Amino acid sequence: MTDVQNETDDRSIAQLEEEGDIAADYIEELLDICDLDGDIDIDARNGRAYVSVNAGDGANLNLLSKPDTVSALQELTRLAVQTKTGVFSRLILDIGGSRDVRRNELAGLVNRAVERIEGGAAEAALPPMSSYERKLVHDLVSERGFHSESRGEGADRHTIITRGA
Repeated sequence: MTDVQNETDDRSIAQLEEEGDIAADYIEELLDICDLDGDIDIDARNGRAYVSVNAGDGANLNLLSKPDTVSALQELTRLAVQTKTGVFSRLILDIGGSRDVRRNELAGLVNRAVERIEGGAAEAALPPMSSYERKLVHDLVSERGFHSESRGEGADRHTIITRGA
């Protein structure tokens, strides 16, 4: 475990809530600049601050809820938090339920990979994805009773699924 991971694992709920507050202020300013409406919810769980932006019907959050846009905004928001706190942030940003949509997409990838293994393949490789997405995949694979591991470096890091041990 790296020093950065130890720092984030040891954060108190108060520190995570502070990260969430800083992130919410940053996102609120962005929404104002874009003239978009959204309700911001802050949560702290699993050693991370979670910031969700939701809006009712008619709000145009779909402009910001595309996966690549959410990832970019999450990185910018993390930098804003790090600038104010001086500490690396593992904050997760969700806009308009985009994280649930992506989790469902990942579940579909896992299901197809498991089908290939059940059909006789020794292993199934998924495409490269972020560490957060790989964590979701590892959880989904484990729920299905299979084994997964990450391989590769940097932007090529991906998940391999095999039969359980």
